[in-house]
Amino acid sequence: MNPYQVFKYVPLSVLQALARFVAYLIMRMPNASLTRAIKINLSLVAPTLSASKKQKLTKNIVLNQCLSSVESVKSWAMSPEWSIKQIREVHNKDILMEGLDNPNGMLAIVPHLGTWEMMNAWLNQFGAPTIMYKPVKGNITNEFVLQGRARLNATLVPTDASGVKAIFKTLKQGGFSIILPDHVPEPSGGVVVPFFGIETLSSTLASKLASKTKCALVGLSCIRRDDGRGFDIHCYKLDDPALYDRNAATAAHALNQAMESMIYDSFDHYMWGYRRFKHVPIIEDPYRVDETALADFIHAHHNNNNRNEQANNDSSTNLSKSSKDS
Repeated sequence: MNPYQVFKYVPLSVLQALARFVAYLIMRMPNASLTRAIKINLSLVAPTLSASKKQKLTKNIVLNQCLSSVESVKSWAMSPEWSIKQIREVHNKDILMEGLDNPNGMLAIVPHLGTWEMMNAWLNQFGAPTIMYKPVKGNITNEFVLQGRARLNATLVPTDASGVKAIFKTLKQGGFSIILPDHVPEPSGGVVVPFFGIETLSSTLASKLASKTKCALVGLSCIRRDDGRGFDIHCYKLDDPALYDRNAATAAHALNQAMESMIYDSFDHYMWGYRRFKHVPIIEDPYRVDETALADFIHAHHNNNNRNEQANNDSSTNLSKSSKDS
């Protein structure tokens, strides 16, 4: 028996209590890799946030990330029926059902937001999605995760050209797939476009699939309820025409903006411990530079944004004056 199967017998409440204790310990280690990545990310996307607010937000993010980790492990250890029972409410379910009915298929856009693994079993009730799977580190861990996902209706395909071909075929047949499009891609599979205002390497896979198939795009997140009793699923209709643009940069930027809107709804449930901005022009990897270089980049970037915003406001004012004069 895989040693991870022991989690099948540990109540979720006990695992969550353990996660809270681990989060407490992490917050007492300011130089921990997780907290450092979170703080750098917050400095990039929210440079004007006060130190006290940033500290409070970091604490919430660490806690939510620790909780999501143990909840995912529990969902892999348990039957799909158990995970389905943890879902309490589905917001805007009609958006999902409309997407599933699309003859061109549906692509579920699932950022690293909340406990998305808990949602997989629930989503698999509606068909047999084709999902890319990248083996995790460690044979025992990978076997455990693979066993958990193999219990679902999904067809797992590799994260290579053959996997893309399989998803494309599924969509063309009116089926659906699930993609987490906010990971850092290989340079050949991405373009540099803004994400939370930061020009960074972004995946083009979902955009290219949408452009070629005209499938429905539906955003999904699985957020822990405030009372701690289960999870709510949130469905988002992603119908901006730019999402289907043949220009990869235009479509990828539109997708980043769509994900931003989803993330803002549950900001501290996003996996800000992930090094999302590893490929940024000028500074390249902000997680490897010294604090002075990072601060200079953030300051220059923030000032540039302010100048652009002022220029846009001035242009709008001039346009308004011209309209009145005419």
